[in-house]
Amino acid sequence: MRALDSSEATPLVGTEGAYCTPTFSPDGRWLAFYDARSRELRKMGVRGGPPQTLTRAGGILGATWGSDDTIIYSDVDAPGLRRVPSAGGTPVSITRLDTSAAESAHRWPAFLPGGKAFLFVIQHGDSPDHAQVVAQRLDTGQRQVLVRGGTFPQYVPAGYLAFVRGGKLMAVPFDAGRLQAVEQTVDVSENVQESGFGGAQFGLSSEGSLVYVPPSEAQRRLVWVSRDGHEQLLAARPQNYVSFRAAPDGRRLAVGLENQVWLYDLSRDSWTRFTFEGDINEVPLWSPDGKHVAFFSNKEGPRNIFWQPADGSGRPVRLTSSEFEHVPSSWSPDGKLLAYVEANPVTHDDVWILRLSDGKQQPFLRTPFNETAPAFSPDGNWLAYSSDESGRFEVYVQPYPGPGAKYQISSEGGAEPTWNPNGKELFYRSGNKMMTVQVATRPGFSTGQARMLFEGQYVTGGAPDAGSAAYCVSPDGQRFLMSKQSGVAAQINVVLNWFEELNRLAPSGT
Repeated sequence: MRALDSSEATPLVGTEGAYCTPTFSPDGRWLAFYDARSRELRKMGVRGGPPQTLTRAGGILGATWGSDDTIIYSDVDAPGLRRVPSAGGTPVSITRLDTSAAESAHRWPAFLPGGKAFLFVIQHGDSPDHAQVVAQRLDTGQRQVLVRGGTFPQYVPAGYLAFVRGGKLMAVPFDAGRLQAVEQTVDVSENVQESGFGGAQFGLSSEGSLVYVPPSEAQRRLVWVSRDGHEQLLAARPQNYVSFRAAPDGRRLAVGLENQVWLYDLSRDSWTRFTFEGDINEVPLWSPDGKHVAFFSNKEGPRNIFWQPADGSGRPVRLTSSEFEHVPSSWSPDGKLLAYVEANPVTHDDVWILRLSDGKQQPFLRTPFNETAPAFSPDGNWLAYSSDESGRFEVYVQPYPGPGAKYQISSEGGAEPTWNPNGKELFYRSGNKMMTVQVATRPGFSTGQARMLFEGQYVTGGAPDAGSAAYCVSPDGQRFLMSKQSGVAAQINVVLNWFEELNRLAPSGT
């Protein structure tokens, strides 16, 4: 939090997992935000205090706080927009997708003055160029298309609708009472950073100020990191890599990029698109024999797990079916079992096992807590995972399929466990530290003392792939494939009295 007349920014304690679209209450005393670690929509006072949970959500792509003390938000696991009281409670759906019109998602809601109507974006496929900005009344459900080919709408109190098209901030005169906008759009000259899924980095104040992030070259690089922290950059160009895994033979990577899975040939420095069906295909996972790649996809509804031949010879085949999100995490060494995370609104993140022979899905860990990033041991007899049952995430190991004792591996926070392929060592993340623990499984299970291998600002696991580790280990256990930010850091620009400039460019007549 930073006041405009101050050069000091203060972190809000309790928002460490905040991800996407912090939203002020109308009186400015509260802030709503999405916690990607707990997968909860939360609120807290701007002057501090403990966060309060409002509802569970698979991921938030836009939220707006109305004068009636309700919050409208877009949940990636819901087909339309939802509304929940700002004091918390059971959310209700307020929009439905029109599948006959090829609508794929409703996102980025914004209340209009008076709280009786709101703006949002209808997406058709995964391109913002095909999106529509619409307004809808809460009481009647009447809907009006305002802009074709735009995203991230914001109401301007001076009588305009602002939105982003192709990285440009645009505006049209807009009558909020009649829900009518003129057809002629005006480029208001500001280039704005877009952030995926139709999001954009700008905001408006009721007093006439504009705040925005200009386009930045800051992206992510893939890098091999040795056990002593020495880095070796891959030739792959900087991009916003989300998730990635190395093939068993070490020659290719499966990479989540631009909401699709791509294959990258390390020796040839070449990219091949792998997925084409569905607007979200992410978190790829090679089968142990390297013949298939599993991933989650929304091509048939909620994000469940599919796989398809790695040589591109076949279409995706559905492996799991559920109304809840499934994130693939680890194969058993024989390729007969797949451990994955199910995001359940009641029991939170749970570890499930899929048996490939008959398609049977059954829970391995289903508790009131979050269990994430399950990882089969190289002999298939143990399952490592991370859980917040103690109040913070720690790494544990249990025998598979059980029963048997549970062993706590980390003691000062731990997540994203991964086994050394030799089965004698377990790696995990503790903040920015890569940790290692020596492990013995015979005659009984025992561990050594945890120690740090290296420390660095590498991307950690988070939405949308919180159920899986954000790195992978080389076959010899000596290097770690990770991603890190690169390029020019973003800056935040503030334009005072922006409404006056807007009225000069596009007189609203109001």
